[in-house]
Amino acid sequence: MKLASISSRLDGLGSDKWAVHIAGRKRAQAGEDLIFLSIGEPDLPPPAAVLDQAVTSLRNGRTKYADGQGEPGARKAIASHLTRRSGLPTEMEQVLCVGGTQHGLYIAISTLAEQGDEVLVPDPYYATYEGIIAAAGATFVPVPTTPESGFHLTAAALEAAITPRARVLLLNTPSNPTGAVLSEAEIDAIGEVCARHDIWIVCDEVYADLSFEVPFCSPFDRPQLRERSLSVASISKSHALPGFRSGWVACSRELAPHLTAVSEAMMFGLQPFLADALAVALKEEHPEVSRLKTVFRERAEALVGAMSGSDAVSVRMPEGGMFVMADVRATGLSGLDFAWRLLDQHGVVVMPGESFGERGAGHVRLALTVERAVMEEAAGRIRSLAESLVGS
Repeated sequence: MKLASISSRLDGLGSDKWAVHIAGRKRAQAGEDLIFLSIGEPDLPPPAAVLDQAVTSLRNGRTKYADGQGEPGARKAIASHLTRRSGLPTEMEQVLCVGGTQHGLYIAISTLAEQGDEVLVPDPYYATYEGIIAAAGATFVPVPTTPESGFHLTAAALEAAITPRARVLLLNTPSNPTGAVLSEAEIDAIGEVCARHDIWIVCDEVYADLSFEVPFCSPFDRPQLRERSLSVASISKSHALPGFRSGWVACSRELAPHLTAVSEAMMFGLQPFLADALAVALKEEHPEVSRLKTVFRERAEALVGAMSGSDAVSVRMPEGGMFVMADVRATGLSGLDFAWRLLDQHGVVVMPGESFGERGAGHVRLALTVERAVMEEAAGRIRSLAESLVGS
């Protein structure tokens, strides 16, 4: 049976990276009592006002076909949100509504890169990025970062990775999995390299509202970078609504029609009743949103505190997002082997760092998606395993 080459390009880039999580789910369904720190699915309630709007619009018949670029009310709300954030005027014509951040990134990369092009990605990186780039036929080029620098991408490392085939830099700040938040100075330095080499910047900003100490900065918010930058985000994490699949891509007016054409080839318009809810999510203040940021930060602090003083596992306080990277290199195990042993022997499910690239090796990623007491229990089990390995 003959298949298109996209299927072979995506071999091994899908669910294989979640093998430990999938095994954990099967064991839980069979009755095992496990702690899951593997998936970034917020456990806190979403804003009641957003849910109410979705139900009201649904009952009022907002179930017909939608505008291919997105419902006007939602695009206006997104444009206003980005204008408030950056101080730079953003118009609804610059905004495309998409079915979540993953959908938006797929559209962006497919519009900007193809076979023969290279897409640069800081390593470690979110597990689906390789598949997005492979689907477009482009070449994935990891750009190394280090634990010692907090996994921050530097302009020098980016410059060293650029070839004449480089077309796009795919950023993620705050980062999943590392929790790194790029500063304004870092964004400007990286942007200067991209401008000099005529490289697009696609920025995954799904955790933009979950920055802790370091203020969030987007390339799209920098005047000198706006024309070459795409801001991709959703309300999946910021409003604890991953199932709504409601997000956006913001870009220049000239690029927006090209993104829309690619989007419409996949899905012509999104659900109007969810577009109405998206508008309420961005136009109004919600106490549930503020609580998300506070709780994730408190859980991260508790996790860091529980690991403090160990010579077998170390945890760096994230600068934002909803994940922590635990360094288990002192145990002599890979992140993958440590994750399997943690599941088998201690009933804790985590993601191996190797699922996020070569620079994630020797680490495991922990999601801040359980209550603090459960988080501290899991931390104790992780520390116990790591210290038993170092002491053996």
